[in-house]
Amino acid sequence: MDLSTVELPKRYNYIACFLTLECNLSCGYCINLFGAKQGHRKSVMPAGDWISGLNRLAAAHDLPVTLQGGEPSLHPGFIHIINNIKKELSIDILTNLLFDVDEFIKMVDPARLRRNAPYPNIRVSYHPPCMDLGELIKKVLKMQDAGFSVGIFSILHPGFKKEISEAQRRCLDLGIDFRTKELLGKLGNKLYGTYLYPEAIHREKRKRCLCRTSELIIGSDGTVFRCHRDLYAHLRPIGSILDEDFRIEDKFRECDQFGDCNPCDIKIKTDRFQVYNHTSVEIKAIIG
Repeated sequence: MDLSTVELPKRYNYIACFLTLECNLSCGYCINLFGAKQGHRKSVMPAGDWISGLNRLAAAHDLPVTLQGGEPSLHPGFIHIINNIKKELSIDILTNLLFDVDEFIKMVDPARLRRNAPYPNIRVSYHPPCMDLGELIKKVLKMQDAGFSVGIFSILHPGFKKEISEAQRRCLDLGIDFRTKELLGKLGNKLYGTYLYPEAIHREKRKRCLCRTSELIIGSDGTVFRCHRDLYAHLRPIGSILDEDFRIEDKFRECDQFGDCNPCDIKIKTDRFQVYNHTSVEIKAIIG
């Protein structure tokens, strides 16, 4: 499929490619379940369409396409997609690494997934309730030995502080990059996370606002959304990566769902250069 080029705004910080929203884990605190429409999770765009859609993007080398999910390796064309994204685009992967790493090492050139970045290009999620740390460490070390840029990230869930602390100690002793991220959303009656707009989540009353994103968010069927809330609920798409006339309009859009935002969109975090104080969206003119 030959599609016209799509230019990304220079201020964009992230390209999120949700190859599938399905996962082979069942973590109760999964952020992907926040406001999710379950029936849509099985939608999967063929590998050829992903390749055509991504290869039309014009982005800086330091702005990678990030293959994620769900668990991206569950897409039947996972490796084929990696090997056929044009060389002008950098690639990052978010994964739980519950795939055959021997096959991955055999099929994928580590240089394709390595660039000068302040964080690992393959970022592996570690979830203590669902994963065996010993097996995960073996896989990460094997991939590191093969030349891949790999690190482990874990959510700071208050119920697993001991397990996460021990995992971090073991990994750092072995030379594995291990980092932690905030738990987002409510656990019991407590709200976790650091937000630029804390009033934007877990509110019964919805307000109107104007919102502008700094991310290209592509759903598992190629549909493009303006935020993670709309992605998981599969609501209000702004186009498809396969639409011939698709263009990115870098503008504020009207929204009537302020108060039901996804924590990913409004949390304060580091940008792709690891500079803290970035937020995915900018919100103004809040009314209601």
